[in-house]
Amino acid sequence: MHTNSTITLSLSALKKNITFLKRTFGRDVKISSVVKGNAYGHGIPEFVRMASRCGIRHFSVFDTDEAKKVKEAATKNTEIMIMGFLQNEDIPWAIAHDVSFFVFEKERLQQAVRAAKKSGKKAGIHIEVETGMNRTGFDLREIPTVIRLLKKEKEHLDFKGLCTHYAGAESVANHYRVTEQIGMYKKVYTMFQKEGLVPELRHTACSAAAMVYPETRMDMVRIGIMQYGLWPSPETFVSFLNKRKIKTDPLRRVIAWTSEVMSIKEVKSGDFIGYGTSFMAKQKMKIAVVPVGYSHGYSRSLSNQGRVLIHGRRCVVVGNVGMNMMIVDVSELKGLKTGDEVVMIGSQGQDDMSVASFGDYSNQLNYELLSRLSKDIPRKTDV
Repeated sequence: MHTNSTITLSLSALKKNITFLKRTFGRDVKISSVVKGNAYGHGIPEFVRMASRCGIRHFSVFDTDEAKKVKEAATKNTEIMIMGFLQNEDIPWAIAHDVSFFVFEKERLQQAVRAAKKSGKKAGIHIEVETGMNRTGFDLREIPTVIRLLKKEKEHLDFKGLCTHYAGAESVANHYRVTEQIGMYKKVYTMFQKEGLVPELRHTACSAAAMVYPETRMDMVRIGIMQYGLWPSPETFVSFLNKRKIKTDPLRRVIAWTSEVMSIKEVKSGDFIGYGTSFMAKQKMKIAVVPVGYSHGYSRSLSNQGRVLIHGRRCVVVGNVGMNMMIVDVSELKGLKTGDEVVMIGSQGQDDMSVASFGDYSNQLNYELLSRLSKDIPRKTDV
């Protein structure tokens, strides 16, 4: 466990986000909290406990390892859904613990049947349809075979859901492609309906789709980035604001990431700072070393351009970001001492370092930055 930085999660912010999402989608739409990628860097155990306190009872993960972490942290009567990687040997565990899972290949469907027969308990499956993203899912030509198998093995399979995923609903550039996918999903759903196979849940929408394409909300939405208080893209946020009279952001960022000043020193004009020769002091400078680097999730791409808050002012990262340390220009700060707070994400004084600001200084997406935050950084909850 690192002690060089801390991640703080705001329960009050999460409550506001969940309240807004429930109000937007309506009481008939179930929310599945997507906690893949270590809950987008927030930490699965910590975030799941918080979300449970906010009334969330359904969680989506990528693989079995994440499902087990949710299982340990969640309250009773919580549903868990694996959307991605699941080895054949893990299917019996999923069935035994009532963890449902995506099925997008014939072999996984057959493995689910075999495991269910052996355990004497139904496998909860979500049939994923390939509608145009071309990643995972049954193609249209495979659907008749899937239908036959579901009808034949109905005593061993619990048809929990019919799902798909949209290829970039956060961008208007993908509008035609997404609308084509919506049409394809409806076509496949009708095929199942005609055969008397109705899934418990129809779910296709991520955060962006749920906001931009209301028809995709169906029975359940899989909400990731928005529950954490961030928008999928500026376009999605603008689209939302254009429909409202009051132009304010209803979301609140859940995460804050802080460290401290580890060392302070002065550098002469003409000296290079940090590894290599990427930054040379053009005048006498005062610098501070912060014990955070790319091994913790502060990307090397932020070298010579990242910003942090110290004493309520933005300080520029100078030199290359190292594995465990970065250097910032604190020449304008007076009374600085070791141990003073450094904010990478969060508020200090009158200023705020948003997650989006990392994208302004590099090519990182919100999702990318957050999911790279080290699992070893201690996480705590602040009401």
